[in-house]
Amino acid sequence: MSRKRIVLIDGSSMVKEAFYSLPANGAGGVKSLMTGILERKEADYLAVAFSLTGASQSMIEKEITIQEELLKGIAPSLKAEVLIKEGYESADILASLAKKCSSEERDITIITKDQRLLQTAAEHVTVQIPAMGEEGLILKSYHLETIREEYGLEPAGLKEVFSLIAADGLGEKTACGLIRQYENIAGLYEHLESMESQRIKEILKTFENRILEEEKRIFLKEDCDITLDDTKSISEAEIQEIMDMDFVPAEFPDDENQSEKESSPTTSFHVITDFSEAEAVFGKGISADRLGLQLIIEDKAVIALSICYGEKDCYCILSEGLLSGDYLAGKAEEICKKAGHVTVLDLKSQLPYLKLEAGSPVFDAGVAGYLLNPLKDSYSYKDLAEDYLNMTVPSRIELIGKVSISRTLIDNRENGVSFICYMSYIAFLCGDRLLEALREAEMEKLFHEIEMPLIYSLYSMETAGIQVERERLKEYGDRLKVQIKELEQKIYEETGETFNINSPKQLGEVLFDHMKIPGGKKTKTGYSTAADVLEKLAQDYPVVTLILDYRQLTKLNSTYADGLAAYIGPDGRIHGTFNQTITATGRISSTEPNLQNIPVRMELGREIRKVFVPKEGCVFVDADYSQIELRVLAHMSGDTRLINAYKQAEDIHAITASEVFHIPLNEVTSLQRRNAKAVNFGIVYGISSFGLSEGLSITRKEASEYIEKYFETYPGVKSFLDGLVTKAKESGYAVSMFGRRRPVPELKSSNFMQRSFGERVAMNSPIQGTAADIMKIAMIRVDQALKKQGLKSRIVLQVHDELLIEAYQEELEKVKELLTNEMIHAADLEVSLEVEANVGESWFDAK
Repeated sequence: MSRKRIVLIDGSSMVKEAFYSLPANGAGGVKSLMTGILERKEADYLAVAFSLTGASQSMIEKEITIQEELLKGIAPSLKAEVLIKEGYESADILASLAKKCSSEERDITIITKDQRLLQTAAEHVTVQIPAMGEEGLILKSYHLETIREEYGLEPAGLKEVFSLIAADGLGEKTACGLIRQYENIAGLYEHLESMESQRIKEILKTFENRILEEEKRIFLKEDCDITLDDTKSISEAEIQEIMDMDFVPAEFPDDENQSEKESSPTTSFHVITDFSEAEAVFGKGISADRLGLQLIIEDKAVIALSICYGEKDCYCILSEGLLSGDYLAGKAEEICKKAGHVTVLDLKSQLPYLKLEAGSPVFDAGVAGYLLNPLKDSYSYKDLAEDYLNMTVPSRIELIGKVSISRTLIDNRENGVSFICYMSYIAFLCGDRLLEALREAEMEKLFHEIEMPLIYSLYSMETAGIQVERERLKEYGDRLKVQIKELEQKIYEETGETFNINSPKQLGEVLFDHMKIPGGKKTKTGYSTAADVLEKLAQDYPVVTLILDYRQLTKLNSTYADGLAAYIGPDGRIHGTFNQTITATGRISSTEPNLQNIPVRMELGREIRKVFVPKEGCVFVDADYSQIELRVLAHMSGDTRLINAYKQAEDIHAITASEVFHIPLNEVTSLQRRNAKAVNFGIVYGISSFGLSEGLSITRKEASEYIEKYFETYPGVKSFLDGLVTKAKESGYAVSMFGRRRPVPELKSSNFMQRSFGERVAMNSPIQGTAADIMKIAMIRVDQALKKQGLKSRIVLQVHDELLIEAYQEELEKVKELLTNEMIHAADLEVSLEVEANVGESWFDAK
């Protein structure tokens, strides 16, 4: 008996694909696909699955829904069953059917645009995905063997691959390699620090939240209770009848009346290449009360300008002929300075071309979106439209994929123009909404006085860059490589075998299977060799100490000795990127390269700072806040004893030990001071007795007693921290001294561990957020003071609680005084802010 051929079409994804990709409307495109399948006699049974549509929709979304409804009406005429199930997306329905039917006498073909369904490929399940071929749209078939050959993985592993691809800068090939090596995302993050590629490590750290969210989104339900009524096959007579039909149902709109439909945003998008037309648009833009604007930059050149000052006045002005990139940048700058309320999506990336200064009336929608919800990992026009306009618009991926904008304007001009116009269109629509939301959240002042001026200071720092001495960097790398080789040999001698030390799987087998070291934790991919596991074993097993040292040195080598060289520009300087919309706490982060994670515990780690040097005629001035988070805790808690402790002496840890252990200050031992220091800093992070016991290698009981004594000594701190948790549970967020909010959704979790984490976040975020705000204020004040006084010296680096200035020798004394003064007076606290400033011929010397 031959196997029945079942063709299942993902109606929801295919209608959307046809809507954007084909000249016919969505339903018409899928109807043509279905009639083609029937005409070629490729199916004994045909079904189309649909997701249930939500009530809230944008114009485009409504248009696509209309097309879906039309297809549902068309399907029965094509002898196709319509599949819908409440609580399940179309992809879930198809995944469930693939699982159920592949074990029966059926050959399944799934046609979908949703790549998640590639996970369902099996011996008798083929997935077909639309792709652009030489002659237009084709269906590319993925069989079980195709996936194994193309990806080097089983279909189930693709879920992990697609989750990783959600991170900007991580391609399919790299993602496949990572999953082949680490099996899944959990294993990948467990062994993140042992990775050699600094670029990949940076991407994985930066986009961790997005990857984990994507992993949840990609999950397909396979438990949909739905069956196929495929007892009767489509007969040849029925196929012929369908082929003979003059198929234009009464409710199916033809091309002539398409223009009579409700206007979607794209009907208001206009492309301009004529100079006089562009001038007219600029004239109206300058006089507009509010507008959205975005310079489109590729390969460090302006290729277009997107401008919108009305729902039907949205323009893509391409850089062609007289409309040069420089001309467009100049016009955009003029508009920003003269127009009313100008909203852009990402101001810092445009400052090299707009040449604006702090205080200009430009509103950064991305930064506003970040302040309102710092837990997101993207603030694109699509995110802003969904969050503040209740609109669903096509994303960059949907419109142009991963192709460059320039290329798209050649190959698919309409989609390229739409993508460009959406930037200013959404900026125009959401500017007022975002401002209103900031006011409601009481963060308008924070936005205007800290976050917006910070954009200009960060840009100034990126432009200045920091000089790196190439020869010193090479020498440093050579030293590291020698020490890594020596450690390698010692590890082989201790273990009695040669193996790949960087392979978590091999390392786990050597330590816990071959050497029989107790304490191994089994995971799905083998034994865990994460740092916390190895650190517990290090004091009893010297080989583990060697492995930890080896990891530190290989990380230094790949990340800094080899990694930094790639970032040195023609001017001998590294011009890193400093981000203000990445961390949930409000801290600034850096990428390309990340200079905020330089290991400081190892002497060799600290020595990497020797390669960072000032240019000729300059020295480095480094200023660091002393215990800023503890000082913030003292101020915010209002605890009298803690405030007095800071006022009476410099050594807060010794004073805390004296108070907690009830002994004279001059009798405090170094061990007691160390323990008090761990409690002091641990309290800021909501440390538990378990965490403290692990950190100090003491019993849970002793750790619990330390914490209890601390709170007895500083009762104001205890009530303050408890109050933070209570308030966060009531409001759903924690708040810094300057009004910065950090949502804490974990507090509502049914999972105990998640709730405990949420409580620690509720305690720590207001303190860490306040410290971050103070550093930002200090940075802005120092940057503006240097410029105001006409000094040539500039900030070249910001790391944690530290500012580094490249100071001209003749300006040194002024810079030291200015830097210290501005940092100390960045905030008015009950305890004074203390700053230590040093001068040196390298970052290492100045630190």
